[in-house]
This record gives sequence, structure tokens and C-alpha cells, in this order.
Amino acid sequence: MPRRITVLLLILLLVSALGACSLKPDPPVEVPSGNGDGVVVPVPKPPKPPTTPDTTYIGEDGKVMVSDVDSILVLVNKRRNLPPTYVPQDLVRVAVPFPFEGDQPRMYLRQEAARALEELFAAALSAGIELYATSGYRSYETQQAIFAANVAKAGEEEANKTSARPGQSEHQTGLAMDVTSPSVRYRLVESFGSTPEGVWLEENAHLYGFIVRYPQGKEHITGYSYEPWHVRFVGKDAATLIFSRGLTLEDYILYGN
Repeated sequence: MPRRITVLLLILLLVSALGACSLKPDPPVEVPSGNGDGVVVPVPKPPKPPTTPDTTYIGEDGKVMVSDVDSILVLVNKRRNLPPTYVPQDLVRVAVPFPFEGDQPRMYLRQEAARALEELFAAALSAGIELYATSGYRSYETQQAIFAANVAKAGEEEANKTSARPGQSEHQTGLAMDVTSPSVRYRLVESFGSTPEGVWLEENAHLYGFIVRYPQGKEHITGYSYEPWHVRFVGKDAATLIFSRGLTLEDYILYGN
């Protein structure tokens, strides 16, 4: 009888031990510390991949429309359209030199961009660089007329390389300005990029929150020919990163920053 009790007790102890082993958590990973001693830490969970918020929707005409119209990082291009009715609500006249007089819509930018452009022009002048602004805010209707005129002059294919269709122009955002100088007779030409004024602008625009929006060699990304005169306000942090890494705004917004 005592032998039978002993056997039963051993069986119960064995079953209990096996159950406890099955409930044990996975062992921690041993990670070497700086001094060579093993430090036991839990296994970290893998990080979640970064996500880009959806900033577009499909309009009634089937076009891709941007929804973050008032963001200083709004991305407008041949595939991302602004609504025809969009007009920035904080447009102000920019206090910088223009090669013409009067009070025209193209002398306006959104307030934050306007103040930043004034700082940029002041810094340029201090460095002996003479810049002139030529074209800032542009309405949907004005862009429509400009594109139609370019099509009539050079054909639709050529016009699409150098000018935006209505709704696809950064000028409608109130965040872009075309810049020129007396050295190129106030024209918007590629040769501006190799002038002292164009070189200074490319190398210093980011310090004031601007980027050269359509850089050379990036036509396959931006969809437009090289435009050393076209600067776009995106804020100092984004502009500095875009400039230092040689990115486009498309790279920064769509493919990670």
C-alpha cells in the first residue's frame, strides 16, 4: 500500500512539473552591455512602418484633388490638383522690389511666405545680390488663360513642359514666387541659374524656408523643365532637409523624409 501511494505521488508531481514548463514565457534575449557583462532585456517588438496621411480625394470630374490646401507643405503637380475655387485667405502684398509698378495679384503671397521672402531679399541685398520678384499668387482663371496662350504659341505638348494647367499651378497656393535679376534683363530664363544671383538663390533659399521647386535633372519627378527662378515656401525645416539631401518636394512628401 505505501508503495502504491508513493508511485501516485510521483506521477502527480511529474504532471505538475510538465504543466508549469508549458506555461513559462519565452526566455529573454541576452544583450551584451558596454562593459562586456550580459544584461537580460525583453525582446522588443518590431517598429510599425511609417505612414503618410492621405491628402487627396477624387473630384467629381475624376481628377485627383488635394485636401490639405492650406498646408505650407501642400503638394500640387500634374497629378494633384487644387480646386478651381481655392483662394488663400491670408494673401498680403510682398514688400520686395518688382520690375513693374501698380498693385497686382502677382505681387501677393500668403502671409508667412511673404515675410520669409522679404527676409530672403534683405539677406541677398546685404550680400550684394540684387533680386526682383516677378510673379507670386495667380488665380485658377489667370492660369487657365496663361496655359491656353502657351498652347496657342507652342502646342500643348511643349506648353505642358513649361507651364501648368489650371489647378496644377503652385502659384495658386500663394506659396510660390518667380524671381529674376537685372543681369538677365528681368526675364525668366534658365541662364539665371548660372548668374551670381541664381547661384546665391539656390544656395541660400533654404535658410529662409524656400526651395528651388523644379531643379535641374529632376524633370522626370517634377514633370517640369528646370526653373531656377521658381522658389516655393515650405518652411525652414523642410527646406533645409530637401536642400541638403538634393530632394524634390515629391521625394519629401510622397516617399518619406
